[in-house]
Amino acid sequence: MAIAHADRRRQPSAAEPVALKLLVAGGFGVGKTTLVGTVSEIRPLRTEEALSEAGRPVDDLAGVEGKRTTTVAMDFGRITLREDLVLYLFGTPGQDRFWFLWDELAQGALGAVVLADTRRLEDCFAAVDYFERRGIPFAVAVNCFDGAQLHAPDVVTEALDLDPGVPVVLCDARERESAKQVLIAVVEHAAAVAAGRRAPAAT
Repeated sequence: MAIAHADRRRQPSAAEPVALKLLVAGGFGVGKTTLVGTVSEIRPLRTEEALSEAGRPVDDLAGVEGKRTTTVAMDFGRITLREDLVLYLFGTPGQDRFWFLWDELAQGALGAVVLADTRRLEDCFAAVDYFERRGIPFAVAVNCFDGAQLHAPDVVTEALDLDPGVPVVLCDARERESAKQVLIAVVEHAAAVAAGRRAPAAT
């Protein structure tokens, strides 16, 4: 019986989607885990532990008195923004004692979201400073908690002393479309920053 030769010609295939890494950072209890879980199309990986009495002296629960758990390593999720663009999301821990993990998580990141709560705006100062010092493009997303006073983006920009061009968007981390718009803002900003860095300097 004759053995048919396999067709060695490669069949055309769709291009592999571009995978980009984004960080989701911010202060303790600001909604990082919620945002990652809201937009992730896969079951998010979470590393949460129950808050303990031992942690009360270092975990400031002012404004988030109902919080019962905290992220101790990272949150991880994935979302496909377009057929050719996939985002991998890494949520950072918020407490000072876990900041040693940030350098590892930041490796290869295209950009970042800094979640902010205007009732505790100072809690996001460290994240803003971290990304500014390392030249990682970021957007500030103000998580609009129930009952919190709303502030216009330009007011937040001034309060945080942000560089011109850093996007500030209002969001509800519990709403998928709202959280998705935050990610789009970060990707667009990061692309603009990258294009500016590639552009030749004017002579």
